[in-house]
Amino acid sequence: MTYSVAVRALCEFTAKEGDLDLRFTPSPTAQEGIAGHQTVVSRRGDSYLAELPLSGRYPGLLISGRADGYDPERNRLEEIKTHRGDISRIPANHRALHWAQVKVYGWLLCQQLGLDQLELAVVYFNVLTHTENAFVEVMSADALGDFFAEQCQRFLQWAEQEEAHRAHRDIYLQALSFPYPDFRRGQRQLAEAVYRCARDGNTLMAQATTGIGKTLGTLFPQLKAMPSQQLDRLFFLTAKTPGRRLALDALQRLRDEQSKTPLRVLEHVARDKACEYPDKSCHGDSCPLAKGFYNRLPEARKAALRDGWLTQERVRAIALAHQVCPYYLSQELCRWADVVVCDYNYYFDLGALLYGLAQINEWRVAVLVDEAHNLVERARGMYSAELDQQEFHELCRIAPASLRSTLQRVSRHWEQLNLVQQGDYQIHPLVPDLLVAALQRTVSAITDHLTDHPNGQDRLLLQFYLNAMLFCRLSEAYGPHSLFDVTRQDSQAIGDHTTLCLRNIVPAPFLAERFSNAHTTTLFSATLRPANYYQDLLGLPEETQWIDVESPFSAAQLDVRVVRNLSTRYQHRDASLDTICHLMAEQYLRAPGNYLAFFSSYAYLQQVRERFNALYPAIASSEQTRSMNEGERQAFLDSFTLHSEGIGFAVLGGAFGEGIDLPGKRLIGAFIATLGLPQVNVVNEEIKARLQQMFGEENGYDYAYLYPGLQKVVQAAGRVIRTTDDQGVVYLLDDRYGQAKVRELLPSWWRLQALTPKR
Repeated sequence: MTYSVAVRALCEFTAKEGDLDLRFTPSPTAQEGIAGHQTVVSRRGDSYLAELPLSGRYPGLLISGRADGYDPERNRLEEIKTHRGDISRIPANHRALHWAQVKVYGWLLCQQLGLDQLELAVVYFNVLTHTENAFVEVMSADALGDFFAEQCQRFLQWAEQEEAHRAHRDIYLQALSFPYPDFRRGQRQLAEAVYRCARDGNTLMAQATTGIGKTLGTLFPQLKAMPSQQLDRLFFLTAKTPGRRLALDALQRLRDEQSKTPLRVLEHVARDKACEYPDKSCHGDSCPLAKGFYNRLPEARKAALRDGWLTQERVRAIALAHQVCPYYLSQELCRWADVVVCDYNYYFDLGALLYGLAQINEWRVAVLVDEAHNLVERARGMYSAELDQQEFHELCRIAPASLRSTLQRVSRHWEQLNLVQQGDYQIHPLVPDLLVAALQRTVSAITDHLTDHPNGQDRLLLQFYLNAMLFCRLSEAYGPHSLFDVTRQDSQAIGDHTTLCLRNIVPAPFLAERFSNAHTTTLFSATLRPANYYQDLLGLPEETQWIDVESPFSAAQLDVRVVRNLSTRYQHRDASLDTICHLMAEQYLRAPGNYLAFFSSYAYLQQVRERFNALYPAIASSEQTRSMNEGERQAFLDSFTLHSEGIGFAVLGGAFGEGIDLPGKRLIGAFIATLGLPQVNVVNEEIKARLQQMFGEENGYDYAYLYPGLQKVVQAAGRVIRTTDDQGVVYLLDDRYGQAKVRELLPSWWRLQALTPKR
């Protein structure tokens, strides 16, 4: 069996050494890199061969790639690298990697052309000065062959191990059996749909109620499909930490009773959650886990993959045992794990790690998107950019003299926008070209400054730099999918200032290729209705399938009561307080236990709770607060025990509206005093107008308000019935729940009962 590897991947594996060094030293942009390569090539003769494809074999390996350039007249092979600023700042381990690449290409070229020797050159092109520095060495074909063989031998053992692992993994997955005697009701339907889509290379949206076992019902068939579809990786993407936990629990259930299985599972978490030394910088002069990182990485990587079950805690233990950084060990393991469980952004963000690895390595990947109703808002955030003028003014006061002229130019164009500002909020049809040009020049100037001053970088300067780069990048892709708006803020400290926002509304143009480049994707949630809403906003393929999975619950388990003649609209809230309090108290006194009451805002929540406590002081209550930290949120949940009784007041769409599990007597009912509709304000009205333009007059209101609101309602109600043994009640406290259009968006297994409250 022959293992295929690119020249770059081979050398990165065999030739990296020394420290992990992430000091912020700006490198050329992709555009600058391309332009730099083109400039160097344009300076060569007509016979110069650029992007020369080369390939060769070593027993068990096929190595291929494209050499940057070959001059046959000089018999010179070149590796072209672009850089900024002082060439001496290019780390030694980077230079060693560059030389390894050109030597491997050199041997492949000698083999292809039958050369006895070759002149090799690593050419460093400064994108600021357009000057070249070439480091040249003449080597014999024999010497290059020895170097090539050494690299291949280092890699071959690993490659053979990987091939053996892949074969063992696929045999294991083919024999994998479901970990329970039978599927839950609806779970088999879900699993079969996921398997068919994986088999056929399709995209699936699956609406399946909470409690059906969606996580196991999607992971199991997707893993079973990996061998037959020759899938390289499975990415399980979650919106929140509880989703990662559920995925890992399901994967643990799928593991054999043996202590060792060949499936490599990695939980990859954010850097701030994995960092051991948050007070130190990521380089060898500051952090002990960065010092000699690449020297110790091979043994740490070997130990991790020998283990195979790589939760955050396990990766940390292995990393510390080998004295390497846990986060960057985990990032390295993303290349070798079969299943990666992580946040959405690692596949969908602009610079997504997993998506980038999949493209570079040409992996065939399967993607599972957990609680996929969250992806619309999350993706909007990924493709939006904001600049705050107050922070900009603070930067201008402390900026180095070399940056002041470019910052002043930005300031002038910003003030011109402020002069034409009409009201506190204004949409502009286009992003002003002169403002973007000024920002681009400022980004370039800051880049040069940071190149010349790699130490002592100010946090405010770096933050503006990153925000401005994102703003410029998104402005290049500006279109109907986004808004450019200016919001006036009032600050007593410096007077009025504005915030500029490139606000993404429809992430579809950015996400479409993420879906099309995956072999198969399944998006699943208890709330994925209607299908066209998600297909339009997320850019799902036209042939995407949608299923509504049969619920494992019966209507008799959940008493759903729709309260008539009650409005929770903003203008009617004061009048609603007594009615809501009486309804909650009547239900509680009839069936004491644990309840959650959901409201549209903290202000409304506090209004109702104050009235409730005044009217019914004997009924215990607690409330979600704005500033709850993770520990306080957990304490709130922990107060819902099998033996406690009381009503917890929470905000719909907040931390307790989804992703929490309170089975049995821990929660027996919910009161939902809102439709969850986003607030009617100038921003949301503009979003509605833009969605009307893009998807039709009839869809604007629904896409902007109704569908996002009802998602939250169904998610909150889903906290009540968690298992097939649970019984509970849900009160929908608003007369609009009687509308046919609203009822269509509620779960089909619910049986609604109309209730007229007493006046």
